[in-house]
Amino acid sequence: MSTQPLIQMTGIKKVFLTDEVETHALQDIHFEIKKGEYVAISGPSGCGKTTLLSILGLLDTPSDGEYMLEGQSVARLAPIERARVRNRQIGFIFQAFNLIGDLNVFENVELPLTYREMSASERRDRVNAALERVGMTHRAKHYPTQLSGGQQQRVAVARAVAGDPAILLADEPTGNLDSKNGEAVMELLRELNKNGATICMVTHDSRYAQHADREVHLFDGRVAEPAVA
Repeated sequence: MSTQPLIQMTGIKKVFLTDEVETHALQDIHFEIKKGEYVAISGPSGCGKTTLLSILGLLDTPSDGEYMLEGQSVARLAPIERARVRNRQIGFIFQAFNLIGDLNVFENVELPLTYREMSASERRDRVNAALERVGMTHRAKHYPTQLSGGQQQRVAVARAVAGDPAILLADEPTGNLDSKNGEAVMELLRELNKNGATICMVTHDSRYAQHADREVHLFDGRVAEPAVA
């Protein structure tokens, strides 16, 4: 595991302004993730977990502070640059799966790759490899409505890893699953981590947080325990 942080946040703040009211969602966040780590971000509802994940995933920008990703300052990139970095370096796994109903499994996994300068044969090889990693090759031609919740989440994981991102961001990945399928998805993430994937997962469930190497607690927009191992 590299000693240099893959992700480094320093003094991150996020303030939302609505009707002249300031809401401080994040306050003075200092946070690091090393390459190959599996980190869980936990805390009660409204503590800032989703806001932090949105900034980590370049879906939102901080009001103040510095965010370094693989040595590059990304806190204040232009929207088009954020989208490029997001597509190439970040894989997302959402609670609601976010699969496109009109596309089959293969096409759902392939879609993010079509925004890169990548040949059709390379896209095909990446999709097949990703589906094999999550045990869903036999469902490649099925549509999301033909899959169970657990299978849909496996496809979502395949879509996230197909692009070989620097980090996987998982937002309550078991939230829409029963306990059996939730444990199966957790085991899949752990296996991906053992094979080198860097993972940052938001969860409110302490059982699932225990799958990670390190747990970071947020409370009222602040890190409640040391974030650096």
